[in-house]
Amino acid sequence: MDFKKYENVKIKDLPYKRYTLEEAKQSFENFFKAAENAKCADDVLSAREKYVISACKHFGTASSLSHARFTQNTRDEFYNGEITYYDEVTPSFSGLYVRYVDCMLNSPFRKELQQKLGDVLYRSFEFEKASYNDIIEEDVKQENAYTTEYVKLLSTVKCDFKGEKKPLSYVRGFLEDKARDTRKAAAESIGKAMQAHAAEFDDVFDRLVKVRDKMAKKMGYKNFTELGYYRRGRIDYGRADVEKFRKNVVSSITPVVAKLKKDVADKLGIGKFMYYDDAVYSKDEVPVRDCSVQEFFTRAKEMYSSMDKELCALFDRMVAEEAFDVIPRDGKTGGGYCTTFDDFGKIFILANFNGASGDIDVITHEFGHAVAMNYAMQKDADELGIGGCETAECHSMSMEFIAWPFMDLFFGSLANAYRKKHLSDALTFIPYGCIVDEFQHEVYDHPEMSPAERNVLYLRLSKKYRPYLSYEGIPYLETGTRWQFQSHIFEEPFYYIDYCLAQTVALGFLALSRKDYSLALEKYKEMCKTGGSKFFSEMVKTAGIAYPFGDGTLSSLADNMSEILKTL
Repeated sequence: MDFKKYENVKIKDLPYKRYTLEEAKQSFENFFKAAENAKCADDVLSAREKYVISACKHFGTASSLSHARFTQNTRDEFYNGEITYYDEVTPSFSGLYVRYVDCMLNSPFRKELQQKLGDVLYRSFEFEKASYNDIIEEDVKQENAYTTEYVKLLSTVKCDFKGEKKPLSYVRGFLEDKARDTRKAAAESIGKAMQAHAAEFDDVFDRLVKVRDKMAKKMGYKNFTELGYYRRGRIDYGRADVEKFRKNVVSSITPVVAKLKKDVADKLGIGKFMYYDDAVYSKDEVPVRDCSVQEFFTRAKEMYSSMDKELCALFDRMVAEEAFDVIPRDGKTGGGYCTTFDDFGKIFILANFNGASGDIDVITHEFGHAVAMNYAMQKDADELGIGGCETAECHSMSMEFIAWPFMDLFFGSLANAYRKKHLSDALTFIPYGCIVDEFQHEVYDHPEMSPAERNVLYLRLSKKYRPYLSYEGIPYLETGTRWQFQSHIFEEPFYYIDYCLAQTVALGFLALSRKDYSLALEKYKEMCKTGGSKFFSEMVKTAGIAYPFGDGTLSSLADNMSEILKTL
């Protein structure tokens, strides 16, 4: 696709035009007619490219652009209306796409089509068909409305902190402060702010659970857990694999993290390891962003320039296009993401800098997504893109560690303190991610659970995966409600475990980079260029990284990372 027309256009100046359901219907109907009259596989492929792929890109660009502008300012009435529109019509668009999938699966030229498009895409077709049916159209509309309601609700949470009303995302940065009293005050502030809305969060989630369970049963599934795996497009591993992974985390990763936290507690001189101690690893050497945002980006440019010319060119382009929105402000949603506007060949990153060391993780993690997305757009990867949730987080989390040699640019003499914190956080995250995943499995296996029972479940899982951590003294968190500000639980059910799997891949790249950095960077770029054209297991094997589901993988990984921590 030719993007030259928008080459020098900034993200904020991109023209927005609603792509209507009527336009999409016409395009798909044109495809169905052409496919019915096709004389060969090439006729089908030509019609697919002309009608279906273009419709998907137009619809995706319009919905993505409206979503981005909504998250930049959730009070904007126009984009509130556009978000509502896409919430309502996306199920119908999904229905059109499933009809196209049916056509591709049942085509008299299927053998030739599959040979040309690949087994990965055809496997995803089968899962797409299993994930949607027109009978749940109204339920999906309701689900979309509820998730938007959650985003708006979360963006309104304001914390009383240091005499000011501050967004949740800002105050969370102080959970890394070197002063324990400040960390505790931040946690208490978050707890009080969330407590004021706890019943509202429970109500939204209760409705989400019920509507998702309803649609699953309409489609003939036992519960939403089964449907959820199809919706995630999980084509290369299933529930049994995930359960095995979680079991291995408890036996191999949790003990290492528990020991790490005990060592930290001893160094900090604290008796009980609290929730607000979890992001700190030293009394004095707490690395923070010590410069302005502008200087921070200057240093990031120097990093990517030293790393790789191709990656630096992309970074420079995105900075010039003002494709990074990183300053917290009222009305802006929390968290962060990377997305594309395919019609314009543009990539956009939203984040919320708070001055903590995590700011660098944003500029590496989200940019890792951007690298893979850019390669996909360059080769016009159609539906495969950067791959589904199985592969998508591998590019981002691996980039965090590919960037390790350049941390001196950001932290100077505290670079190793950052590396130690970053690696410790990565290991600590894996058990946490498993809590989120098992929590969702239990909730959707038992949709009749009350809000109180869900909280009890969360506390039980927290003790299982993070036995060293206490929420004592923070009434809101003591009751088991930490899950309420984990947005993936509301918006992207069953996605979170893919962060854990990607983390193991990323740690594999760290191990490789310390042996041969050039090889690790080469393998990383190769993985990004692969996009979604390979199954997860095949992609990991090609990269030369240990398979997360392999016997002994996590045990070996834990030992390896423990040794690296000692060198820091």
